[in-house]
Amino acid sequence: METPAITLASASPRRRRLLAWLGVPFDVATTDTPEDLTSPLRNAPSVLARSLAADKAREALGRSVAERALVTCDTIVVLDRKVLGKPEDEADAGRMLRALSGRTHQVITGVAIVAPGQREPVTFAVTTTVEMRELDEDAIATWIAKGEALGCAGAYNIEHHLASVTVDECYQNVAGLPLCHLYQRLDRIGVEGLTEPVTACNVACGRTCTLGPRACVTPGL
Repeated sequence: METPAITLASASPRRRRLLAWLGVPFDVATTDTPEDLTSPLRNAPSVLARSLAADKAREALGRSVAERALVTCDTIVVLDRKVLGKPEDEADAGRMLRALSGRTHQVITGVAIVAPGQREPVTFAVTTTVEMRELDEDAIATWIAKGEALGCAGAYNIEHHLASVTVDECYQNVAGLPLCHLYQRLDRIGVEGLTEPVTACNVACGRTCTLGPRACVTPGL
């Protein structure tokens, strides 16, 4: 078995599937960090997302140093300056979806990376502007009945075609992992054998992303 180059501390199957596109072996850990969306940082959502991701990284490490690159993430939705996390129950999911229906909103994923041999995470956040399609009550009920809404920030999963983004926005950021931005930062700290994920993303999404090639090479984009 190949030695993992990355540890992904996330229970999300979507993040695990996306990280595999980078072409390096990785292992998985989980964290149970409370996500406090009521903190004063909610007034600066990108800072909040970065802070939540950093908290997860610190929990995953405990008092140890990272044996390999550690990656943690946290995704939030922002509508009219209000932060939406995962719904508490189906009624809450319905409220979120009605509020988002037919509206433009932002999805922010904060990412924390701890380089091998380090204890403290370096963080970044990516924001994607998303257009939610019009959802009637039947569409909302049908989606909630699938059983995924409670595990998604904003109560939806973009992979199920409830929303869309333009080709100059990061689609996978809405799915929970800004993969091209992550690729650039992992490459910068010396993770070897990485594959640029642009082609895999384009094939999966059936489109040609214009942001990905730039995000793979441009620090801080």
